Amino acid sequence: MDITINELRDRLEIADALYRFGLGQDTQDPDLFASAWTEDAELDFRPAAAKWGGTPPVMVGRDTIVTTILTGFAGRVDTTHQVTNVRTEVDGDTAHATALVEAQHLLTADHGTHALLKNPYTVELVRDGSRWLIRRMRIENTWFTGDPVAIFGG
Repeated sequence: MDITINELRDRLEIADALYRFGLGQDTQDPDLFASAWTEDAELDFRPAAAKWGGTPPVMVGRDTIVTTILTGFAGRVDTTHQVTNVRTEVDGDTAHATALVEAQHLLTADHGTHALLKNPYTVELVRDGSRWLIRRMRIENTWFTGDPVAIFGG
């Protein structure tokens, strides 16, 4: 019974790391967003961005990820992230997860300009006490509609 409870707790905490990632962006909360990442985290959005010609660099380091994303969207883009279909594989203090994320991006000044993406995420996580942190995240893209300017600007 204890093994099952611990396994369920791990699965919930892993999903919570993904929720902190999404909600931290949507609410522009730097502390919540930062709480999802390890200090040396990597975020690779290149595969998704390549679908419409975007060429962002791999973001390395929690501070870089938080600053790049939150500063890039602040006052310019409103977002909502829906995280679903989280699947996890725990191996001691490391884990791998996949999830589907629907991400809506709307220009703050004109919600008629938007980009809606359906993205499969591949995530590596590490245990940090009782919670889990994202060490690496790779974002692919299955489909998108709208205008990429809502993400990357003009």
